[in-house]
Amino acid sequence: MDDDVPVTELILTTIDDGIARVTINRAEAGNSLTAEMRDQLAETFDQLSATLGVRAVVLTGTGEKHFCTGAGLGGAQPPSPPRPPGAPDRTLGDISRLIRHGWQRLVISIMDCEKPVIAAVNGTAAGGGANLVLACDLVVMADHARLIEVFVKRGIIPDAGGAYLLPRLVGPHRAKELMFLGDDLPAAECERFGIANRVVPASELTATVNDLATRLAQGPTKAISMTKWLINRSHESSRHTAFEEEAYAQELVTATADMIEGIKAFSERRAPEFKGW
Repeated sequence: MDDDVPVTELILTTIDDGIARVTINRAEAGNSLTAEMRDQLAETFDQLSATLGVRAVVLTGTGEKHFCTGAGLGGAQPPSPPRPPGAPDRTLGDISRLIRHGWQRLVISIMDCEKPVIAAVNGTAAGGGANLVLACDLVVMADHARLIEVFVKRGIIPDAGGAYLLPRLVGPHRAKELMFLGDDLPAAECERFGIANRVVPASELTATVNDLATRLAQGPTKAISMTKWLINRSHESSRHTAFEEEAYAQELVTATADMIEGIKAFSERRAPEFKGW
């Protein structure tokens, strides 16, 4: 289908005014991700995390029908290590290694990105694509978009971190319902359950996301990064650990130029001009 299309044309990245826009460009295949696209997307987030000039990231898909429908067919597969004579094609550890190095790596690259990531959900997010949405920091959905934990309909368990992420957003009972049944969850319900921050008409999606991204890109990037780190760790931390990490993070942030600017602007009764460092 698109075996001859360079992956750089299937994962599009632009950077403007501190905002990186990452677009899955495979609309004819539901913006599904081949193995090569998946790995390129993870590498892209790793690079954006380390790029000082990037202060916010937007993730979306092309078209108005699909955000991302998970794993897709086609494209080059990563080479397998050589096997000794007589060994089976698949053995214990192969699948778990594939999951860890594949979709889990991608989800981790979003969750651990040092910049805030906004999902601009322009259409259906299904399977691994649904869990990409859950991994993002803020979620804006077009009113026709939907989320589908479709794994059960394929006879498999949720991957891409779904069974970790979804219960933390909607609670265990609701997560079990969505994952046991695999029903569509419309955008309005996503907002009601706390998955989506905003639901807007499709014609307003880009403008709404741009407004949010601009506000984030003009903020104190390192303080936002450490806040993201603290929130992401909060479910696994004891009260003692959370408070210790809060104190540690606050000490780190007080050494930033943006903190100095924030205090100075406050004393001078003016809007701060944060630089991102």
